[in-house]
Amino acid sequence: MGKEEKITMEAEVVEALPNAQFRVRLPNDHEILAYISGKMKTARIRTVPGDTVTVEISPYDMTKGRIIYRGPMPRRDRGAEAPEAEAGSEAAATPGTGDASQQTPPPSA
Repeated sequence: MGKEEKITMEAEVVEALPNAQFRVRLPNDHEILAYISGKMKTARIRTVPGDTVTVEISPYDMTKGRIIYRGPMPRRDRGAEAPEAEAGSEAAATPGTGDASQQTPPPSA
């Protein structure tokens, strides 16, 4: 009887534990203990809670796995910041369009 194939699943890192181990949540809401593969350690790929990873799970012990790939970094939505920056650059680019006394000062911290 030969070896059985490993189960490969997408998961989300929930918690970073000591010794390069992580608690990851599978799509079926089970949490398993996973460690980083050797190639990810040598390449110094950082994994933090919230990352999407690919995990290999042995069919013999379904509570432990190995992280073999970290997915792409999530994009930050800068939709709210972009119009403000563009509006400020247009006002600065066109001299004499507004009075300096009418501009509101930045909020103090």
